[in-house]
Parts: sequence; C-alpha cells; structure tokens
Amino acid sequence: MAEEKETKENEEIEEKKGGGSKFLLIIIIVLLLLLLIIGGVVAYFLLSGNDESQDTQVPQKVEKKKRVKSLTEIGPIYPLDQFIVNLVSTNADRYLKCKIDLELDAPETQQEIDKKLPAIRDLIIRILSSKTVEEIQTAKGKEKLKEEIKRKINEILTTGEVRNVYFTEFVIQ
Repeated sequence: MAEEKETKENEEIEEKKGGGSKFLLIIIIVLLLLLLIIGGVVAYFLLSGNDESQDTQVPQKVEKKKRVKSLTEIGPIYPLDQFIVNLVSTNADRYLKCKIDLELDAPETQQEIDKKLPAIRDLIIRILSSKTVEEIQTAKGKEKLKEEIKRKINEILTTGEVRNVYFTEFVIQ
C-alpha cells in the first residue's frame, strides 16, 4: 500500500510538471501568433504606404512638367528702374534697394504700362515702404510681396495684366 501511495504521488507530481510545460507551450504559441499578426500589420502599412507615395509622386511629376512648360512660355518682360525705399522700423533706419521686372501677358500691355508708369512706380514705392524687415526677409514674405504688387498693378491696368513679378535685385540694409 505504501508503494501504491508513492506511485500515485509520483504520477500526480509528473502530471503537475507536464501541465506546467503544456501551459508554457501554450503561452509560447500565443506569443508567436501575436508576433506574426503584428509583423503582418506592420508589413501591410509599410507596403501600402509606398503605394500611396507613388500615387502622389505621379502628380508631382506632372506639376513639374507644367511648371517647366509655363517657365518656357514667359511673356514679355518689362524692366522697371531701381527702387530705394525706407522700411518701417522702430529701432534703426533700414532701407530696401531692389530692382523689379514685370512679366506681361501680351506685348500690347507694354504700351499701357508706359502710359501709367508714374502711377505704377508710385504704387510699388508705397507698397515697399509700408513693409518691415521681418515681413520681407523670408522667402515666404517675398512671395507675398510679389503677389501684392502684382494684384495692385493689375487693378490699375485695363487692357492687359501682369503675370508675374520678378525681383532681379533685393538688398535690405
């Protein structure tokens, strides 16, 4: 009888050890499945992300081609004399020295600009002298300035329009 009790205890101990190893095996399998699922999700997002970026790259190439085309089709250029204006400043005297060229939509617009040149120069001087150094120092500020000059000149013109404004010199001191 003592032997039977001893063998039963040994069997129970072995079952507990075997149960523990089964539990450990289940945990390992679950962890491996989670890793596979997470890896699959990450791979999906990485691969689908490349597809989206390729889709967005195609329109960018088309835009670049359009820009190149518009740059090759530059209209007549009307150069203006140099502008030297004082900038708005609280602590020191600052000035801007710049040279501006206007891109026109048609050669006929040059005649209208010739007639209205004093008014256009006055307009540009008023716009430039109303700016602070901080406003026009950055590239974004210069673009805003170009757009404002173009918009105001086009309000004066009746037959043609200014397509673009180019700064061929731009010095702040």
